Amino acid sequence: MNRPIPTRRRRMSRPERERQMLDIAEEVFAEQGYRAASMDEIAERVGVSKPMLYEYFGSKDGLLSACVARIRTDLYEATQEAMAGAGSPEDALWRGLLAYFAFMDRHNRALAVIAQQPMLIPAAAADAIEATRRRQSGLTASLLAAFAPDVPARAVEAYAEIIIGACERVSLWRARRPEVTAEEAARYVMDFSWQGLRALAPPLPHRGDEPPL
Repeated sequence: MNRPIPTRRRRMSRPERERQMLDIAEEVFAEQGYRAASMDEIAERVGVSKPMLYEYFGSKDGLLSACVARIRTDLYEATQEAMAGAGSPEDALWRGLLAYFAFMDRHNRALAVIAQQPMLIPAAAADAIEATRRRQSGLTASLLAAFAPDVPARAVEAYAEIIIGACERVSLWRARRPEVTAEEAARYVMDFSWQGLRALAPPLPHRGDEPPL
């Protein structure tokens, strides 16, 4: 009787293993919070030894910071790519908002990681989370500055912070209202924001055959 030849499992490359570790760590941090999450449980879920986790990330602090860094990069790329194809400032803002909420749907654990209380996580991770917000705010501010070039830079920064703060709070609200779609959430923020932003835009050039507004 011929015995079946056992198949050898393909060895993961280092980038593949790192992605797997970050996926599981993000899941555990989202479920349990930073303090309650243990490296033992993360290692067990991944299927590796705890020393290997430390080899890759140095500490639990380093693992959380790596999770946040990946979220920051992926979120920025998703929103930037969506806004790049816009035909107008209004369209760009809409595309960016929709991309933000769609990203949170696809990576629903990301919000739980970003929204953790700063006093409950290491300072480096809290700084990384704040850097995520600042990067999104900077992207939004560049759009607003192009839309309303006469508005002072400080005001543009404030408006961008308002929009980013609204997105995060609406995302948390959606966690309690799962029936609210990404498009609906984006529309709420868009409708509220655009009413104020329209007042900042310079008037359209007047054509001789039309009465002034």
